[in-house]
Amino acid sequence: MSLEKIIVSDTSAISNLFVINQTAILKSLYSQIIIPEAVYFELFNFKEHDFSTFLQQNVSWIEIKTVTAKKDILKFRSQLDLGESEAIVLAKELNADLLIIDETLGRKIAAENGIKTIGLLGILLIAKKKKIITEIKPLLNLLMNKAGFRVKDDLYKRVLKEANE
Repeated sequence: MSLEKIIVSDTSAISNLFVINQTAILKSLYSQIIIPEAVYFELFNFKEHDFSTFLQQNVSWIEIKTVTAKKDILKFRSQLDLGESEAIVLAKELNADLLIIDETLGRKIAAENGIKTIGLLGILLIAKKKKIITEIKPLLNLLMNKAGFRVKDDLYKRVLKEANE
């Protein structure tokens, strides 16, 4: 029996780490990430950055799956975008060990559906604990300044405190 965990991801962590050239963090933590088709298309059609080349080069560790329970997606569409909705439904379908999602409401809905979640900041904290990265602060600043990743001041301070920075 494989010890591999099933990890499903929404767009945010992949796109933000791509913009700062740090997707290797995801690959180091999770040898395989599954994304639903909607997330693939969100990444592929992202105007400001060339994700198409990235996706073609990273097919070995990013797997694209089709959500089969299409009607379940509709339950979330009034509150979430299509990528988040499909990611939650796919995580539930696959009985995923973890869903990577940053959107607060998406995390709440996932939790209500019994899905364990982590966001990009949690990923950075784990990466530091596992010595994949040495510091979070420079990456966090890059994410905010270059990728436009939004972090409230109190959360910024809390993450750095937890990282002993």
